Amino acid sequence: MKKRQRQSERDRGWTLGRKWDCSVFIMDLSPRALILCSLLCAVAGQAPVVSVQPKTATVRQGESVSFRCQVGRGAQPVQLEWRRANNQALPDNAKIGPDGSVLTLASTRPGNQGQYRCVAANSAGRSTATAVLNVKHAPKARLTPTGPLRVRMGVPVSVECHATGRPRPTVTWKRQGSTLQLVTSETNDVNTIQWAAVRPEDSGVYICHAENNEGLTEVKIEMIVEGGAGAPVATVSNTEMTVVEGHTVTMECQASGSPPPIITWSKLRAPLPWKHTMVGGVLTLTSVGRQDSGQYICNATNIHGYSEAYTEMEVETPPYATCLPDQVRLQPGDSLRLQCLAHGSHPIQFVWSRVGRASMPAGAETTKDGRLLIAHVKLSDSGTYKCVTTNHIGSSEALAKVIIKA
Repeated sequence: MKKRQRQSERDRGWTLGRKWDCSVFIMDLSPRALILCSLLCAVAGQAPVVSVQPKTATVRQGESVSFRCQVGRGAQPVQLEWRRANNQALPDNAKIGPDGSVLTLASTRPGNQGQYRCVAANSAGRSTATAVLNVKHAPKARLTPTGPLRVRMGVPVSVECHATGRPRPTVTWKRQGSTLQLVTSETNDVNTIQWAAVRPEDSGVYICHAENNEGLTEVKIEMIVEGGAGAPVATVSNTEMTVVEGHTVTMECQASGSPPPIITWSKLRAPLPWKHTMVGGVLTLTSVGRQDSGQYICNATNIHGYSEAYTEMEVETPPYATCLPDQVRLQPGDSLRLQCLAHGSHPIQFVWSRVGRASMPAGAETTKDGRLLIAHVKLSDSGTYKCVTTNHIGSSEALAKVIIKA
């Protein structure tokens, strides 16, 4: 009877959470207490098991993200610690929650990308779980060498464009003043433009363009090819210019070489404007129009070779306005629709008014693309309507006559 009483007390001791030594009492425990003792001893000797949610996260630069470390099982207490996978310190924009389970990265930046480890430790051991962070960001690019690059004619040259970004950017090379994509080679994140033997006409500004769906960037390098024995080298005073329609424009080209090279001008894929003169290396265009926009090429030639230099010219024009129709006859209740059109450099603004009146009729609507609408006209809506178009160069106007008779 006493033995049963002692056994019952020990069983109650396990259920009440008393700490018994299994190795001492295992022979005296009841089957129920023996099972409970085995379970408690197993847990007491178990290292923690952890997981991280989410396992992978992708955010845009500037957004915030959080990872939670969860302990599945293991002896308590369990200590949690967050680290970078490379054992570096956490970044300064990282914050850890009060219980250590939540890691938050605020206003993420490209340097935050990588792996983060949650380390869980107790008296029986430790375990880790890893989370991966991807930070999407616009491309960044740098050139090697940086330039300006002065090279002798005939030597091999290569320029590397190192571009980073997420998603991985598409990298292309072009020459300033030209829309043609140049042939390059690509290895990993490096896109290289190469010349086996540069020539004077290779002189110019080259642009590396890196783009992904988060943005784009461009970096430039100027290469100056210095001639060999008397070979010409052409240069222009302006590689880009923007002029106003009707003005006179001069383009200057200089060329070194021996004997002195002959300088000529041409226009890419078009003849030179008929209102032009060439004196020495100076090209003069009189009363330029919008059709004169484009790339102009200076070519210097002597017995040792030739060299080219380029000028890109854009001609901006004031607006020229017209109304469609310029006269309309309606009856009361009809709808009025007028369209103002304008040719010229954009952006162009449209403003409608009524000649001789301080304001437009009630119910008149205008749109940004130059339309005037009146759903139901009245006899009093007759008159002359004026559309004024304006851009950063000038303005023009057009008139439309509206006749309304019953």
